[in-house]
Amino acid sequence: MTTRAGAVQDQLAVVPRQRRRRRPWPWRAGGPADSARVRGVATTVLCFAVCAGLGLQSWAALRVTGFDLGIFDQAVRAYAQFAPPRSAIKSVHHEFPPDFTLLGDHFTPLLALLAPLYWLWDDPRTLILAQAALFAAGVPVTRRIARHRFTGREVVADVAGLVYALGWPLLDSSYTGFHEVAFAVPLTLLMLERGLARRYGTAVLWAALLCLVKEDMGLVAGAYGLVLLVRARRERSARDRRAGRAAGLGLLLGGPLVVALVVGWFLPAMGSPPGYYWSYGRIGADGGAFLARVFTEPWVVPWVAVTPPVKLVLVGWVLGTLAFLPLGSATTLLALPLLAERLLSDNGNHWPVVNHYDAFLWPILLTASLETLARLRRPHRKRLGAAALALSTGAAVFLGLGLLVTPGSWQPRPDKAALARAAELVPDGVTVEADNAVAPRLTRRTSVVLADRTPRGADWVLLGVHGRTFPFHAVEEQQARVRMLLDHGYVEVWNREGAVLLRRAETRPIPGMRVPGPDSTPVRERVPADVGHDPFGR
Repeated sequence: MTTRAGAVQDQLAVVPRQRRRRRPWPWRAGGPADSARVRGVATTVLCFAVCAGLGLQSWAALRVTGFDLGIFDQAVRAYAQFAPPRSAIKSVHHEFPPDFTLLGDHFTPLLALLAPLYWLWDDPRTLILAQAALFAAGVPVTRRIARHRFTGREVVADVAGLVYALGWPLLDSSYTGFHEVAFAVPLTLLMLERGLARRYGTAVLWAALLCLVKEDMGLVAGAYGLVLLVRARRERSARDRRAGRAAGLGLLLGGPLVVALVVGWFLPAMGSPPGYYWSYGRIGADGGAFLARVFTEPWVVPWVAVTPPVKLVLVGWVLGTLAFLPLGSATTLLALPLLAERLLSDNGNHWPVVNHYDAFLWPILLTASLETLARLRRPHRKRLGAAALALSTGAAVFLGLGLLVTPGSWQPRPDKAALARAAELVPDGVTVEADNAVAPRLTRRTSVVLADRTPRGADWVLLGVHGRTFPFHAVEEQQARVRMLLDHGYVEVWNREGAVLLRRAETRPIPGMRVPGPDSTPVRERVPADVGHDPFGR
């Protein structure tokens, strides 16, 4: 006799079991949206891997230096210890008082956000990885910008994300270490994307955060305010017109106001001497003289902007690697203040295209290129888009990707490798005057300053004597420094492949020795005359 329970089991046995519907894994994309998401994640990971790889390669090859990785490392480590962002490498070399903080050097309060990372790993390479992550965060934003301009064309979002991820300015910046531009890139993209989405309140918020990256970012926000004002006139919705005008006017006035307050009040309050970073002497001795000459002799400005000729190479390279597409969009106006700062500068370090400065421009120029392409007819769009893709890819291979896959690029030169080995002999907790190339290797466990043209009387001195190192003007100066120290109380501990490690054995007076005190007068860097004339020289 069959029981009720048995009958039920018999019925279930003949009824096919329905399988539970499962959500597909990302790599088993269930539709176009899932597939696009997978590609976006893959591109983001690629951007992080390439930027982190170049940064760590430069660390392994001792290409990242005390100026600037060592400076940022000391400052962020101080933040992590709930102290003001001081850097002995920066302040001692430039003769600032001991209590000088990096907030008096540049307005970079957002650096404090990186402090918690040092609780996890107290190492300068933390900054290299953090910068790679911040650059990678721009990939999904770039893809959204492409979608705003090319509705339904997901392939354009894929290509735009890839071009951004492998952009040569990001590779250059990764190659040279860490800089505050790490924050500027994603914040600029977020500001531009929200503006395109007509989310003007959020765009203003991102613009406000951008102003906390560096003191000149307020000029970028102000220029974007002008762009929003112009575009608001073409809005079909009265609500969008009002919101666009309000946001544009707020940024147009607020951005430059922030710059004026920071440069005129905040930086001096933090100890920055008036005119310390003024680098426009060819036009005027100060801001007032600059403006006076602009109005009385306006032809001087374009002349300074194109001499020496390396400045023309800079402009041609920056725009040409995107097939000059940025020139077709008003968004390019945001790049003008940043370019003017460099083209009118007397400092040769601002002219080459292999430093981190072009990364500030990258989100602006790439967004402008997408906007220009969206307005072109299909045949022109295809030709110019393909040209921009080819040129930007070629530049990326030339300036970064080629190095990344070259085994020899991961190895330091013999003289630098010797400096790294000598650094391991320096005890913990001592004071060190270190060669610029090896200073970041000592910031975590010693009190390190830069070995420069003025002796500081440190317990240990580590200096290379086979090749010129910043800030010396000639290798003979470095060799003379070693001889002088050996004659005044130092003994040689290591001398191989041009790396010399000295220990102070006697406290005899050292000629020219000076340690900055509370009343120190900051000195400006003297840039050697040969710096900046090779646009691709590293």
